[in-house]
Amino acid sequence: MSGHKTLTMIKPVAFGKNYTGKILAKITEAGFTISAMKMTKLTIVQAQAFYNVHKERPFYNDLVEFMSSGPIVAAVLEKENAVEEYRKVIGATNPENADKGTIRDLYGTSLQANAVHGSDSDENAEIEASFFFSQLERF
Repeated sequence: MSGHKTLTMIKPVAFGKNYTGKILAKITEAGFTISAMKMTKLTIVQAQAFYNVHKERPFYNDLVEFMSSGPIVAAVLEKENAVEEYRKVIGATNPENADKGTIRDLYGTSLQANAVHGSDSDENAEIEASFFFSQLERF
């Protein structure tokens, strides 16, 4: 059975371009409930820990540097089949390949600066949500 939660992060470039409100509006218009949210700035060590799954990949160091370059907004989103449904809302990882009207099409500027992160599985959604939020911070 598919889960009811996913995690998103509004990435530093999208945050810096003041797209946060527009992105959150797209998320809620798509029927998601925000059950936890915070603005923060990841340290290098925190970004390394969050993206540890990619540490052997060639883009890892650039990703860590980018994700620690400015503020982000992390949020736990809830909806039936949340991971799958959110992946539809955000579009392909590369904004050039994202369907028209998706978050990455509208607000992404490059493969790395693609506006938002979205969990890729129910298991990772829970791991990622727990990275940012204790159970006391979720509603």
